[in-house]
Amino acid sequence: MKKLFAGAIAGVLMAGGAHAADHITLQLKWVTQAQFAGYYVAKDKGFYKKEGLDVTIKPGGPDIAPEQVIAGGGADVIVDWMAAALAAREKGLPLVNIAQPFKEGGLELTCLKSTGIKSPEDFPGHTLGVWFYGNEYPFYAWMAKLKIPTNGGKDGVTVLKQGFNVDPLLQHQADCISVMTYNEYGQVLDAGIKPDQLVTFNYLKEGVGMLEDGLYVLEPKLKDPKFKADMVKFVRASMEGWKWAVAHPDEAAKIVLDNDASGAQTLKHQEYMMHQVAKLIGSGALNVEQYKETVHTLLSAVSPSNPAITKQPEGAWTHEITDAALKQ
Repeated sequence: MKKLFAGAIAGVLMAGGAHAADHITLQLKWVTQAQFAGYYVAKDKGFYKKEGLDVTIKPGGPDIAPEQVIAGGGADVIVDWMAAALAAREKGLPLVNIAQPFKEGGLELTCLKSTGIKSPEDFPGHTLGVWFYGNEYPFYAWMAKLKIPTNGGKDGVTVLKQGFNVDPLLQHQADCISVMTYNEYGQVLDAGIKPDQLVTFNYLKEGVGMLEDGLYVLEPKLKDPKFKADMVKFVRASMEGWKWAVAHPDEAAKIVLDNDASGAQTLKHQEYMMHQVAKLIGSGALNVEQYKETVHTLLSAVSPSNPAITKQPEGAWTHEITDAALKQ
């Protein structure tokens, strides 16, 4: 894996000087939706253009790993969760967090009250739906903190490898499932389940939070003054886009829908999502204490899959870009 990343990095750095400094390609973590509204708004409203940037926004999907895209030269900057970014860094891809638009985490575990679950102490003996592919680390860190085994039995929990849907809860295959505040939780409600029929736990509030959508670039490219200047402009315009989206959530949802080439999204769901996402957006500057909590979560997760990281990262973030971009 390290050799793969090393070869890809060499290629992208050699190609770095070939493209115009004012053209930026952004790779999203997931499909076009209000989770990324700030970037679409910044493009639609001309905030990038005002900064002299020509920005291409590439949607993601289940078969697209932003880390691999940037390693292969397909993007200048990516939206990624910190677990994936730190894991890639430890494997040899020098990703650096240059901004953190999401100050809060949307990952939660929601349970049916009818199962008897009122608090984490009630988890043993129940089946819990967990997302994998890098999303499982907060769960396993939480179970380790609670000293609850994850191999089943009356004193432990049974882990159901959950798809990116809410079916296990609706079909009573799991007593609790993973949800995002701005997406799957709304799907549960749309299925006819009332909020008072649920008990929901937010990983960040449980002390095992993990920073979600941040902006990452390759560390060597920050040595290029022109690239660094472009990133300052990009972050400034992006956060202007997020500020506008938070202030005009319904209009932002329409802009997202206009950019959805798949036709899979609906305005109603994008409006719901945007109103929820708005609660998670901060100034764009990384909170160092939340970074430390993320690292602690990843190091303390006793996961059956490969650990995200095995040691304290070094040089994984910088305030240099946001200090320049956000100053008044």
